[in-house]
Amino acid sequence: MARRPKNKITRFVTTLLTWVGAAVLYYIVFSLLFDTPAEYELRHSTDRMRAEYEVLSARYDSLNMVVDNIVERDRNIFGILFESTPYDFDSDYKQQRLALHERLLGESKHRMLRDLTTSTDELEEKLRQVESTYNTLQHNLDSLGGGCDHIPSIQPVINHQLTLLTAGYGMLMHPFYRTLQSHQGIDYTIPEGESIFATADGVVKDVLGKTSTSGITVVIDHGNGYTTSYSHLQKAKVKKREKVRRGDIIALSGNSGLSLSPHLHYEVRYEGVRVDPVHYFFMELTPDEYQKIMRISQSGMQSFD
Repeated sequence: MARRPKNKITRFVTTLLTWVGAAVLYYIVFSLLFDTPAEYELRHSTDRMRAEYEVLSARYDSLNMVVDNIVERDRNIFGILFESTPYDFDSDYKQQRLALHERLLGESKHRMLRDLTTSTDELEEKLRQVESTYNTLQHNLDSLGGGCDHIPSIQPVINHQLTLLTAGYGMLMHPFYRTLQSHQGIDYTIPEGESIFATADGVVKDVLGKTSTSGITVVIDHGNGYTTSYSHLQKAKVKKREKVRRGDIIALSGNSGLSLSPHLHYEVRYEGVRVDPVHYFFMELTPDEYQKIMRISQSGMQSFD
């Protein structure tokens, strides 16, 4: 009689283990063959994301190819019109960075340390040269005294965002003759009646009337071989032989003379030769702003006068 309860217990345990094993096996088989609702949603969500990524990747490649074609076409047009390549301050720097990165990946730590030491020594030598150059410049500036005030060094209009410059110095398309002509100044597109400022101390050399192609024009002699001119004005606020200081309002912008639309045409001459005025904004531009305004001045393809 004692064995029967033991046999019952044994059979019960065996049956329980069998059912548990069967349940576990069923769960494993079910999990391998079928997805739960959550797994089904995650799987299909991943599939959708993969499909969207492939579409976006293909679209990106297509747009990148279009942009490359536009850039290349732009460079070709620039070369045909101006017989030169456009300014590009970024590409060379990016290529140098990539080349440096690739080179560093393949170098040993010992070589990198040696190169770093060499670069540091070179930078220290350049720093000494810069300090020497700075001291020389400071000596020259001290020798000039007030002569620095007679060198054009600011923009003739308020242009903090650098958005008003629309045509630079060089060969540009003439707005009326539709031919390439030398544009020996820069154009600012501004409404009529805006203030125009003297870019350096000097004496008003001439005030021309609106009958000329340049319209009402103010010419300032700054001494030291420099003169500046401000054309297509609405009204001159100074008279001939009047002394002016840098930053004085000398005129109001306009649309007089042979002009496509209201704008200011500004020129700088040194020893009678017209030079690029963009190089004479150093008093108010940072190096980054100078590069930006250089890009802008080189991107314009048509003058306004």
